[in-house]
Amino acid sequence: MEAKNETFTYTYSAKEQEEIKKIRDKYAPPANEESPMEQLRRLDASATKGAAVAAIAVGVVGALLLGVGMCCTMLAGWEVFFVPGIVVGVIGIAGVAAAYPLYLRMVKRKREKLAPEIMRLSDELMK
Repeated sequence: MEAKNETFTYTYSAKEQEEIKKIRDKYAPPANEESPMEQLRRLDASATKGAAVAAIAVGVVGALLLGVGMCCTMLAGWEVFFVPGIVVGVIGIAGVAAAYPLYLRMVKRKREKLAPEIMRLSDELMK
């Protein structure tokens, strides 16, 4: 009987496997179905996104109005604009002060709206 001299060698490289997986994921078709955990994360993030955009917009507009009002009151030779400058500045202060309460109110409403879906998904995940 002849002795067969067959050997099997295998070299495993975790780094190469990760690179192969990353390249493959670029070309794989996207999954159509979101997992319940991904849906839960997406819904939770959506509760604050719109509120943050609105609050930042109101705060920025308020800060700009405050700056315009300050310019009108402080420049020499613009005495005509002193009182309107104070009014515009106070409106700007109100806008800046209203930004955070606006954010809180919008987040609260959105969370109330999303609560049933969040509870359903979290119950499904905890089973």
